[in-house]
Amino acid sequence: MTRMKMKSAENEVNEAQERADERRAQFSPAWFQMAALLIVVGLIAQQRAFFALAACILTVVPVAWWWNRASLRRVHYERRFDRRRVFPGETFEMTVRITNRKLLPLSWLEVNDEVPMVMPLVRGALVPTHIPQVGTLDNVLSLRWYERVSRRYELECTARGVYTLGPVHFKSGDFFALFEARETRENSDRMVVYPRIWPLEDLGLPSEEPFGARRARLRLLEDPLRTIGIRDYHPEDDLRYIHWKATAHRGDLQVRVFEPAATLDLVVLLNVSTFEHNWQGVIPELFERAISVAGSIATWAVGQKYRVGLAANGCMHFSDQPIRVPPGRSPGQLAAILEALAGVTAFATSSIQDLLRRESPRLPWGATLVVVTAIVTDELAAAILHLREAGRRMALVSLAEEPPPQLDGVIAYHLPSFAPAFRRLSRGSYDATAALLAAGLTSWTDASTPGSAGAVRGGASGEVRGG
Repeated sequence: MTRMKMKSAENEVNEAQERADERRAQFSPAWFQMAALLIVVGLIAQQRAFFALAACILTVVPVAWWWNRASLRRVHYERRFDRRRVFPGETFEMTVRITNRKLLPLSWLEVNDEVPMVMPLVRGALVPTHIPQVGTLDNVLSLRWYERVSRRYELECTARGVYTLGPVHFKSGDFFALFEARETRENSDRMVVYPRIWPLEDLGLPSEEPFGARRARLRLLEDPLRTIGIRDYHPEDDLRYIHWKATAHRGDLQVRVFEPAATLDLVVLLNVSTFEHNWQGVIPELFERAISVAGSIATWAVGQKYRVGLAANGCMHFSDQPIRVPPGRSPGQLAAILEALAGVTAFATSSIQDLLRRESPRLPWGATLVVVTAIVTDELAAAILHLREAGRRMALVSLAEEPPPQLDGVIAYHLPSFAPAFRRLSRGSYDATAALLAAGLTSWTDASTPGSAGAVRGGASGEVRGG
């Protein structure tokens, strides 16, 4: 319902703007009245100049009207990004291409592209609009026939979130400025700003096995469907697992080495509530810190070769479903988790203890469940203890100012507001590269999100024209 009201209000504003544009246009019915008057005066005075002037008016007005109707046809607007996923504080380059794909030139064209205000220009400023937290990137130019103009902008990402750029508003008209055409196109693009992530040491967590022993000493079971390498044949090896191609290549019997059937799983369970009751509101700073800690733990776990998953009792914008990323170890798993954390809202669909009870049966039995919460209630503590007594491996990370209660058999950490990472952020010092490198994820930064960490700032903006 709220979305429909916003759409209705936006339509009313657009209609009011169109009426204002019509008032600003130079044409009015008085032009035809003037032409008729000139013809009458010409007949009375027998002066050809009056007829010629009337003919000019009756010729120019239809031509201008047709020109105006055709001005925005086949005008294309395109955005290109050097990357679509960044961390807070980083910049990205956006190239705007405006093309006139027709024979008719445009004497003037005004383009207003809606951009979230949390993505300000490094050079220049966005123009505020009637929509909260939304500005416009304005361009005014002229285009010849089949001409393309490219302009480059550098924008800075200042806050976590999943943002939409667009729609785009066009204004143009005829060469004589008698008429004005106006058009709005959706033409939207999506930009993801990941949450801040930190090395575990900066958060005050041990970087070596913070959630218990990671590896078993013996590999009891192996999965014959997952080959991780080859080795020389031993007499006790099963002949079914001989790798014949490798044997022919090396000249000695080679057998496949399989991945253990039991893999290491870690699931981060995020509580988006910052008060005991949801109706009490939300503390934005505490909410953002909880998201950052969840993302930091997931990043560390991916670097340690865990199968990592995420569950949260928050939801995305315009959704009422809790966030859930099943455990996985694919190359894009960390990107999927960070993107889910980028879009999570403070609206809790259920309590964290209900989320634990609901998600626990779906998760692998040997998985480590890490609860990240800004508040530890008695109900949450009871739910964690119940799962621990049932055989689950549980860990608790509390961001409350008071230390969490001691729970038997549960690893617990306390990350108050004066943790080293949070103090560093308050001084304006942050770089995602340190957390990624600390987790051993240099290949992830290079392949999955090119240039996303340690971005080089200060690129130039300019204009390139082409036919």
